[in-house]
Amino acid sequence: MLTTVLRKPRVLIVGCGDIGLRLAALLRPRLRVLALTSSPERVALLRQAGIVALRGDLDRIDTLWRLRGLADRVVMLAPPPARGTTDTRALHLATVLRSAMIGAAPRRPGLRILYASTSGVYGDCRGEVVPETRVPKPQTERARRRLHAEAQWRALGRVGARVGVLRVPGIYDAAARSPRARLRSGLPALRRQDDVYTNHIHADDLARVLRLALWRAAPQRVYNVCDDTRILAGDYLDLAAACLGEPPPPRRSREQLAGSALSPMALSFLSESRRLDNGRMHAELGARLLYADVRSGLLARGAGPD
Repeated sequence: MLTTVLRKPRVLIVGCGDIGLRLAALLRPRLRVLALTSSPERVALLRQAGIVALRGDLDRIDTLWRLRGLADRVVMLAPPPARGTTDTRALHLATVLRSAMIGAAPRRPGLRILYASTSGVYGDCRGEVVPETRVPKPQTERARRRLHAEAQWRALGRVGARVGVLRVPGIYDAAARSPRARLRSGLPALRRQDDVYTNHIHADDLARVLRLALWRAAPQRVYNVCDDTRILAGDYLDLAAACLGEPPPPRRSREQLAGSALSPMALSFLSESRRLDNGRMHAELGARLLYADVRSGLLARGAGPD
């Protein structure tokens, strides 16, 4: 009598920080969750969360070869390097995963890869509604690195992997990711006539969409992942102030903001305006958001993943 042992599918999370931990909590017990880390201090934390911790450094390809063929699904959440216009980390991991696909058994299910990119790859769209079909025109090195990473993953899709790309805007919640600290700092926001549209997604909803996309994302498909709110940046901060019981930010002109204490990164965010179209996320992934608008997300307390 023959006994068939079914191995529990494995998912590898690369860059398992806050969002990765939320995703891991959703995936167990259906999948065996593995995570890559270069930090010895994080190994114990990952194990406490029921995750198999693997040591490796995305900046050193020689530490990544053990990942070949180790997982059925890979979620890439790790950021690119801090400088330049290319993502060598994505290139290293894609090279290792590609090597495992060469000569793979024809009957083996194809590798699924999910990459969390940024909506910044679209650049400044002057407040227009932006579908996934819009040609990316990144304006910052940070966004160019992300677009380079997208290209590495989509190239892997052309040789047999099933690759989905999620373009993600500002991630928030009502706790550590809330704008409370910014509001308390007294930093200014743009006056209305200079303001830009920004997009948001609650951290719990991002984890839920990632889970859906692991099974439902179409090959080589791009998805805008955001809530249903279309709001100006200053209005978002005013709303956050009302929800969190903090003073609203003072409003200033663009020229005045340039001379303020805002960081260069924060100023770069305020030089781009777009309203993401999330229809594909709803229709194809079947996403049903816990927090469809930022007000409900800012008022949430300890909702956590379901």
